[in-house]
Amino acid sequence: MTDSTAADDNWLLDEEEDEHSQSTPPDQRQWRVLIVDDDQDVHAVTRLALRNVTFKDRELELFSAYSGREGFDILANTPDIALVLLDVVMETDDAGLVLARRIREELRNTIVRVVLRTGQPGQAPEQRVIVEYDINDYKAKTELTTQKLFTTVISALRAYESLNMLERSRVGLGKILAGATNLYQIHSLREFASGVLNQVSAILDVGADGVLCLMQGDTGTTTVVAATGGYTTLAEAEHLPVDHALAPTIAKAFAEQKSQFDHPANVLYIRTQEHRDVAISVTPPWPLAQIQRDLLEVFCERIAAAFDNLYMFGQLRKAQEATVIALADLAEFRDGDIKGHVRRVQQLSSGIAARMKERGAYPDQLTPQLLDMIGLASILHDVGKVATPDHILLKPGAHTEEERTHMQAHASVGQKVLERAAGMVDGVSYLTYGAEIAGAHHEHFDGSGYPNGLRGNAIPLSARIVAVVDVYDSLMHERTYNEAWPQTAALQYIRERSGTQFDPEVVAALEDIVSA
Repeated sequence: MTDSTAADDNWLLDEEEDEHSQSTPPDQRQWRVLIVDDDQDVHAVTRLALRNVTFKDRELELFSAYSGREGFDILANTPDIALVLLDVVMETDDAGLVLARRIREELRNTIVRVVLRTGQPGQAPEQRVIVEYDINDYKAKTELTTQKLFTTVISALRAYESLNMLERSRVGLGKILAGATNLYQIHSLREFASGVLNQVSAILDVGADGVLCLMQGDTGTTTVVAATGGYTTLAEAEHLPVDHALAPTIAKAFAEQKSQFDHPANVLYIRTQEHRDVAISVTPPWPLAQIQRDLLEVFCERIAAAFDNLYMFGQLRKAQEATVIALADLAEFRDGDIKGHVRRVQQLSSGIAARMKERGAYPDQLTPQLLDMIGLASILHDVGKVATPDHILLKPGAHTEEERTHMQAHASVGQKVLERAAGMVDGVSYLTYGAEIAGAHHEHFDGSGYPNGLRGNAIPLSARIVAVVDVYDSLMHERTYNEAWPQTAALQYIRERSGTQFDPEVVAALEDIVSA
């Protein structure tokens, strides 16, 4: 048993011990009991009576306060006090009753057990006190023998433990519900897996290390999808090393198709409806309590379907991207350039949009939706060229005015085709942004471009980004109508047209990326 008092001749937890208590799991800490009484002899007798008391192999840690105000301060600053043995008459005739009310109303602590002990029962009649105050027991000091005090304390600790477990369960389930909702908004499997590990750490209420592994098919190979903490380096490895310390427990979880709790290796097993096997390994600094195991199992059941949905979403997105690239490659093929222009435009457009976000440019326009879709949408910027006759599109020399009109029509054609396609999909999609880009990436920031002579912010931001990228990449690579330029010359060309042909914010972001 540990004695802690607020009096000058006693002590509270020192800094080292307080840190130790914070790193000790709640299920293994001492039971914290606060004695609030203005009679020093009561403190001494209570300590003597409880000196050898243990409950579930955990000793008592006693704190002392000699007034209601002092007791309130200790309760406000000391976590996990399970029981308050509270006198009524101290600095005032109702100081104990005032403290009992402040515990519930000001501290909003509904689980600490409050046992009222009074030497003057007439001062606080039992029936009135029990009805009007949220206390859990009422004892006259004269009736509290050592045995009755023991019984009172153990009963209170048992009730506190049950309420504490219910509260932890409630908080944990709340984290599960909130976490699972957030996870369903993530589209990348690796991001989703990292989010799962973060939610597991939140449920455990510790900074746990973790590694999430996915067994693919019947090959028996364990692929690392995401990792945190001390296992971060594993995220860069394609497979979990066979000699890794976690490998045997993970293999056992997959073989038996059930979670394994063998501290320090705890492996949560998830079997999805599409028969994919997932294992999450967590290594908190102490063995998991049963309530933590139960909460983690509930969490795993809730997110099992998310893995299947995310996999299907990824496959659908890959199919969409493959279709878009095929359409763009068709346009490029007719243009005589099949050297990956659209894929470079895709990567650089995404990079510039992300860099502009970092720079704080156009915060209202650079939405998460635009950042997510601009790369795929940019691939379609020249899809309208399929309507341009070959004798004009492939002509090596200068074009006549009529031929230029035919050439410029590809912007409007591409926009109309993609708008019709976008109209078949609910909400905003990459086709929506593709239509914007196809129709406006030849507009100039000063209003001198085509097809509609749009100026400044009237030009969609997605199109202003691709306008810079399209010209920069065309200059940097050999095309049917020009040799490849050196990077310095290409950048100088773009820079000279900043504010006239191009949006200065987009140009600045391009320069940041190129110079990085």
